[in-house]
Amino acid sequence: MDEIKVVEVTKQYAGHLALNKVSIDVPKGSIFGLLGPNGAGKTSLIRIINRITAPDSGELYFNGHPLSAEDVSQMGYLPEERGLYKKMKVGEQALYLAQLKGLSKAEAMEKLKFWFDKFNLGSWWNKKVEELSKGMQQKVQFIVTVIHEPKLLIFDEPFSGFDPINVNLLKEEILNLRQKGATIIFSTHNMASVEELCDHIALINKAEKILDGKVAAIKDSFKKNIFEIVYRNQNRSIGYNLPESYVLVSEEHHGNMAKAKIKIPSGETPNQLLQLAITDVEVHAFSEIMPTMNDIFISKVNEYENYSRKI
Repeated sequence: MDEIKVVEVTKQYAGHLALNKVSIDVPKGSIFGLLGPNGAGKTSLIRIINRITAPDSGELYFNGHPLSAEDVSQMGYLPEERGLYKKMKVGEQALYLAQLKGLSKAEAMEKLKFWFDKFNLGSWWNKKVEELSKGMQQKVQFIVTVIHEPKLLIFDEPFSGFDPINVNLLKEEILNLRQKGATIIFSTHNMASVEELCDHIALINKAEKILDGKVAAIKDSFKKNIFEIVYRNQNRSIGYNLPESYVLVSEEHHGNMAKAKIKIPSGETPNQLLQLAITDVEVHAFSEIMPTMNDIFISKVNEYENYSRKI
């Protein structure tokens, strides 16, 4: 069942088309990557899901029923543009925001103590927000986003400004939240994070959805039948005995070892290439070259741009 279902949503601002009949299905309990270049329409869609703005047309469903104002209490939203009050004390502000999410003061204090200890923020409780680094402020905002244990979490560029250690900390927490049953919409330009975290993605460009599906299935559909072979260098090219239908994409020699990338023709199997290779060289490693999400992102956006210029 889908936690969020968006059906042909359109949104326009003063002559600028932000979304053009965009539809997405976010499965319950998944991490869903919402991707696209700057200005593609991602933030507009996120704000519509949060009911910050309304669509000009289209339908939205939450947990099987039409999205309503009451559903917002079951959501947590971490926007790209952070919004803590700089002059307030950290603990005072976190407690205030937690109570706005519907927690009693006692519940909020208990949960905040847990999260502040987990993120090593306990000693900063009575400090003003402006005394915290950007990364520490983002930790506080993350905490108040998840404090009420919402069913749907929306993170817009959650790793912006974090060092690698804290990026890993947040990734672990996002995975933990998913394991506990939360559904997560995750918007980012970091394609490596998409590969690590996301089950499904949708790619939006210039107000239109141009790709969606399971990450594994998308990567599989973009692969190009290219395989990498690492072998002991025998002072000649591995392509010497390959059939003409096989393409030697690249070959590197390093001391007594070499590495080659070979494209096999449609209909051939990896086993056939491996059998050809082991009769000619001493194979040490054999693997398929899979496209990265970064490769796919660039390919689809460029393809869309080229198509748009032709029509």
